[in-house]
Amino acid sequence: MALFFNRVKDLFINGEGGLTAAGYALSIGLLAACLLAGLALAERSGQKKGVDARRLAYCAMAVALAYAASFIKVFKLPYGGSVTLMSMLFIVLTAHWYGVKTGMLVGFAYGILQFLQEPYFLSLFQVCCDYALAFAVLGLAGLFRKGKNSLVTGYLVAVLARGAFHALGGYLYWMDYMPESFPQALRNLYPIIYNYSFLLAEAAVTVVVIKLPEVARALERIQEQAVK
Repeated sequence: MALFFNRVKDLFINGEGGLTAAGYALSIGLLAACLLAGLALAERSGQKKGVDARRLAYCAMAVALAYAASFIKVFKLPYGGSVTLMSMLFIVLTAHWYGVKTGMLVGFAYGILQFLQEPYFLSLFQVCCDYALAFAVLGLAGLFRKGKNSLVTGYLVAVLARGAFHALGGYLYWMDYMPESFPQALRNLYPIIYNYSFLLAEAAVTVVVIKLPEVARALERIQEQAVK
């Protein structure tokens, strides 16, 4: 069994930890499959059957905008992680508009794109912690779709949930790569401090921006178009 998984890994991951051509092809195929599956599953009873073209368009645009914004980094930390141009907001918006299921599956698809952008592969579960699950939980913002300040509340919960998976990956995998001189007293707190430092910094900037009256009104108009 171990030999089988090593052969599969060699097929999709090169010696430097990046993706091979087959790895890129598989990732792009999974992205398309997850996005379409998420949109199809989001069609609940009482709604028309099949994939809603409007929902598909807005979710696809959200993934594209998030991916583009993720390349605009305000600053980048040395061991991964960065403050981007509000890239998480676009995924959170799909959950705010369409609910948890759509938001999580769109986030999962976006996580695959993030893996393409900066592929780090130590194990399958590490990839889940750092990419697939970390971005899928941004869809939890959909739990707070109603009420005052629902977008801000959902966004902050989503960011905290994403940080929890990054911290878990840090505890399970990345702390093993710290130098021996690293202070032992910080080992229990470092993954939490490290990951939430850039996530909360981006969250603070994003909340300030979306609370601006002009931005809030623009988001309301976009939501009206997205869900009508």
